[in-house]
Amino acid sequence: MPAEFLLGCTYNILQADQDVEPIKRFEMVRDTGIFDYINWLPLPDQLSAAVTAAEKTNMPMLTGNYIHQLGRNDEMLTERMRDAARAGVKMLNVMLGTYAADGHELTDAEVVDTYIRTAEVGNLVGVKLSFELHVDCWSEKYKRVAPIVKAVQARGVPFHFTVDYSHVIFKIDNPEQQEISDVREDVEQGRVVLDPYQTGNLCEEWMALDAVHFAQFRPVIPNNPRNVWGENPDGSVPRGIMYPFLKPSPGEWHSPWSAYKLDVCKEAFRKVLGYHLTHDTSPLEYVITEMIATSDYGMGAKFSLLEHNAACGQWIRDCWSQMKAKQAAGIPLHE
Repeated sequence: MPAEFLLGCTYNILQADQDVEPIKRFEMVRDTGIFDYINWLPLPDQLSAAVTAAEKTNMPMLTGNYIHQLGRNDEMLTERMRDAARAGVKMLNVMLGTYAADGHELTDAEVVDTYIRTAEVGNLVGVKLSFELHVDCWSEKYKRVAPIVKAVQARGVPFHFTVDYSHVIFKIDNPEQQEISDVREDVEQGRVVLDPYQTGNLCEEWMALDAVHFAQFRPVIPNNPRNVWGENPDGSVPRGIMYPFLKPSPGEWHSPWSAYKLDVCKEAFRKVLGYHLTHDTSPLEYVITEMIATSDYGMGAKFSLLEHNAACGQWIRDCWSQMKAKQAAGIPLHE
C-alpha cells in the first residue's frame, strides 16, 4: 500500500480587506474538520503568532510557499529555509521566477544550480525544498521540466517537484496562453498533450518522474475566464486560474458557472492520486487545496474561499477512499 499523504489548506483564505489574526484563521481551518495542517510560511514578524496559533489549534504548518527572483536578495533563499525550520515547516515550495533581476530568462543550469544550493541549506536545517509548476516561473515552459528534474537527479540530489496542474488546464483551448509556454505548435501537432483525459499527457509524464512530493489542487477549467474582479499591480486584468468548486450564488462570481466544466481538473487530480496509489515509487507526501484571494485566482470573489477549500478537501478525501476501495476489491481505477 502507498504511504498516506497529509492534506492541508492554504492560509490565504480571506480577501485582503479581511484583517484576521493568525489564531482566528487557524481556528477557521481546524473547524472544518477536514484538514491535517495549514500551508503557510509566515513572515519573520508573524512567526511567533503563527507558531502559537499552530500549537493552540493542533494545526501545524508543514508546507509553505516562497516566491523568489534570482539575482535579487538571493540570501533570502537561505533565510527563508531557516524561517521554515523555525515555523515547523517540513517542505518549502519555491516559485522561482522565469526571469532574473537583470531581465534574462533563467537557463536550465541556473535553475539546477539554484535548486542544489538551496536544497543543501534545507538539508542542514531539516527542511525539504520543492520547486513548483507555476505561471511566471521557469516551469511555465513545460518542456523544461523533465530535463531539469533529471539533471538534478543526475547530480545525486533528489528533486522534489510540486505539481499544480491548474497551471496547465487553464491553457487548454487557449492558444495565446500556450504561446507563453512555448507549446502552441506542439499542442496543435499532438507532440505535447495538456488534456489529462488523453494518453501521454503532461500530468502523467511528470508523475512518472517519481519526483512529485507535493500536489496542489485548485479548481479551474479549460480556457478559464479572466478574473475581471482582480487587478494586477500595473492595473491590468489578471489571468484566470481558478473556478468556483461549488455553484456560486448570484453576484458571487463574475462569469457563468457550469459544474461539468470542472471534470478536467478533477481528472488531472485523479491521475495524481491514482499514480500514487498504484506505484510504490511515488513519493507524494503532501496535498493541499489552494483557492486563494490573489489576482490571478480569487481576488474579489464574493463566495467563501474557506467553504470552497473545504469542499475541495472533502472531494479529495472521498476520491482517495473510493480509489483505495476499488483497488482492494480488484476493480480497475479507470474503466
